[in-house]
Amino acid sequence: MNQPASTQPLLEVTDLVRHYALPREKLFGPPPLVKALNGVSFSVAAGRSLGIVGESGSGKSTIARLVMALDTPTSGSVRMLGRDLHRLPRPELRAARRDFQMVFQDPYGSLDPRQTVARIVAEPLEALAETSRAEQRERASEALAAVGLRTTDMDKYPHEFSGGQRQRIAIARALITRPKLIVADEPVSALDVSVQAQVLNLMQDLQQQFGVSYLLISHDLAVVNHLCDEVCVVWQGKIVEQGPPGELFRNAQHPYTRTLLEAVPRTPTGGTLLAA
Repeated sequence: MNQPASTQPLLEVTDLVRHYALPREKLFGPPPLVKALNGVSFSVAAGRSLGIVGESGSGKSTIARLVMALDTPTSGSVRMLGRDLHRLPRPELRAARRDFQMVFQDPYGSLDPRQTVARIVAEPLEALAETSRAEQRERASEALAAVGLRTTDMDKYPHEFSGGQRQRIAIARALITRPKLIVADEPVSALDVSVQAQVLNLMQDLQQQFGVSYLLISHDLAVVNHLCDEVCVVWQGKIVEQGPPGELFRNAQHPYTRTLLEAVPRTPTGGTLLAA
C-alpha cells in the first residue's frame, strides 16, 4: 500500500460482461439468463492494491474467475501486461499464469490433504514444467520462509497446521512463481479475527518486499480499508462507486455503499473498524 503507481496498468479490465444461461423453463422458450456482470471496468497498477467489495451475489467472485481466466466472459476484455488473456492460445495462457496467481477463501479446502507442504507450494512450478525437482524444493523453501514458516515444515501435511498457517502456505504457493498480481478471494474470512490481522499484515509486508499487486475480493470493508489503495463497490453486477477507501468510506454517495457502511461493526466507544 502507498507505493507509487505505474503509468501503465498491470491489469486492465474493460466492459466485462458475464451472463449465465439457466435451464429452460419451457421446451421451446429461450433459456433465462443470470446477468452476473454488466460492463465492469477497472485497472490495477504495478505494486498497488484494488479491493472489490459487495455482498454475496453481487458479482465480485465472478470478476475473480474472469481475471484468472478460469471462466470466459460474454463480452469485454481482461488484459494482463497488455495481453488479452481470453484471446491467448492455451500454451501462451499457461505460460502467462506465472504472472498472476490466486489465494482462495478456505485455506484447508484449497490444499490437497494428501500432499506434503513442499509439493503443494511447488505445484505452480510443476505446472510450468520449467524447473527441476531440486530447484522446486529450494524455491518452495524460500517461499515458506517469506511467509514466516520454517524449512522443517516442508514435509508436513496441511492437517498439521492451524488455519492461519494454512493460509500462509496458500500465500507461499501463490508467491512461488514470483507473480506480478495475486487475486485474493476472501483470503481471511475463514480465519479468527486476531489471525486475520496477522495475515493482512503479512500481505502488506510481501507487497513491500516483492512489489506484488493485489486484487482483493471481500465483503468486509475493514479488510479492504486495511490493505487497499482503491476500492470498487459492486452491486448487481456493476461498479456503483470507486475511489480511495478513506475518501469513499467518509463520503459515500451511492445508497448501496452507505448500506455496507452501516453494517460495519461498531467499537465500544462508538467508532467503527474503518478508523485509521
